[in-house]
Amino acid sequence: MATAAEVAQLEKRPAAPRQTTQFRLARPQVVGPDCPEPPFPILLAGPVQAGFGRGSKELGCPTANLPDESITAISSVAKTGIYYGYAQVLPPKTGTTELCEDDIRVHPMVMSLGYNPYYKNKTLAAEIHILHEFPSDFYGYDMKALVLGYIRPELDYTSREALIEDIEVDKRVALNSLDRPRYTKYREDPHFDLSCTIAN
Repeated sequence: MATAAEVAQLEKRPAAPRQTTQFRLARPQVVGPDCPEPPFPILLAGPVQAGFGRGSKELGCPTANLPDESITAISSVAKTGIYYGYAQVLPPKTGTTELCEDDIRVHPMVMSLGYNPYYKNKTLAAEIHILHEFPSDFYGYDMKALVLGYIRPELDYTSREALIEDIEVDKRVALNSLDRPRYTKYREDPHFDLSCTIAN
C-alpha cells in the first residue's frame, strides 16, 4: 500500500472508495492491536494553521491543521486515512491566553491524513480534531501529537450527513481504542510538555 507521500507524487490520485451503509454497520468499535506496533507511535509537532474552515461550521468537528513540513513523519510511512492518538496545545510562552489548565492537558484526538474526498481537496493535509471543548481558536499556538493507530481509509460520501455520522463513529472508536493500558500510558509520553503552566 502506497504511503500518503507517495500518493501525493502521483499525477492522478486513485479514487477513494465510496462509503456504504454496509461498511458503517460492520465497523468495529475498537481497532488496532492491544499495544501500538510499528510505525506507531508517530510524533508530530508544529504551529497550528488555519485550515479549510469547514470543520466547525459544516461538520461540528473543529480541526487544527499542522504545516506541510510537520507531517512528513507520518506521510512518509503511513497511508492516507483516519488515525487516533493524543494531542496537546501549548500556550504561548509570553502574553496572555484564553486557555485554562485543562485545555493544555494531553487529550485524545482523531486525525485525518489525506485529501478529504467529499470536499475534493487538492493538497495533502493533516487535520487533527482534539476531543476536548476549547474556549476559542488557537491558531499559531504550538501543538504536539502522538499518533498511535489507524482507524479506517479515506472515504467518499454521497451526503454531508453520512460524513458527519462516520466522524462521530471515528470519535467513539478512537476513545474506545485508547482506553487500553498500553495506550493510556502515552498521555505521559516525554514528547508532550507535562510541566507547562499558563502565564496570565
